[in-house]
Amino acid sequence: MSPFQILSLLLALSMALNLAIIAGLLAHRSGAGLHDAFLTGAGTAGTGLGIYFAALAAYR
Repeated sequence: MSPFQILSLLLALSMALNLAIIAGLLAHRSGAGLHDAFLTGAGTAGTGLGIYFAALAAYR
């Protein structure tokens, strides 16, 4: 892997982790149970990664 690909992957993972934590905390603070908040965060992370990699693939 090239340094650009490694940095792109790290950026995507960092973004997904931040989005997942924010979405999970918001869901939990809004009254959702812990399991529902976890699933909300995981879904947000998956969606964020999908959008990021789709944009990266379209760019290249």
